Amino acid sequence: MGPPSCANCITTVESAAGGAPAQAPSSMLRSSDGKMRIDTPNTTVITDPAAQHAIVLDHLTKQAQIVPLQPQAPQMPNLAVPGVPQVPGAPGMPPVAAQDLGKSFIEGHPVDGTRYIVQQPGPQPPVISDVWTSTSLKMPVLTQVTTPAGVQTTYCKPAPITEPDPSLFQVPPGYTVVMPKKA
Repeated sequence: MGPPSCANCITTVESAAGGAPAQAPSSMLRSSDGKMRIDTPNTTVITDPAAQHAIVLDHLTKQAQIVPLQPQAPQMPNLAVPGVPQVPGAPGMPPVAAQDLGKSFIEGHPVDGTRYIVQQPGPQPPVISDVWTSTSLKMPVLTQVTTPAGVQTTYCKPAPITEPDPSLFQVPPGYTVVMPKKA
């Protein structure tokens, strides 16, 4: 799985309609057994591939939803875009095409690039996600998602760390577990 690692991230959203770009901080934490935690100011998403579930923490309401992970498309990464927590495994996801962008370096980190193209229903343009992942830490360093609404760019400064405390990948004390909302 790779060594445990963490990253401090900043996400910039530029609207296609114009205006000043909005920025939001986030952080990622990954354990050596593949658990991942993505923190934003109001939400945390914790994924546990071995248990096949994700925990979505709402820090405003102190509620936790435990959501089963759906099998992923073979070429689609099982990583949420930092700064945009999403419930993993959304049903009815359109087909995804992947293109290899090759190898590069970002601030000294060797990275592999992959472009994911998600064709939207109808005449809408596709959603294009370019993901550059550190080959040593197995975490995204740069992600750019282009949609008709605009462009979201997330840049992370990854760093190796010691193994994180297992409690960081569990529902914290004081949170109420609620059933996920039905679609």
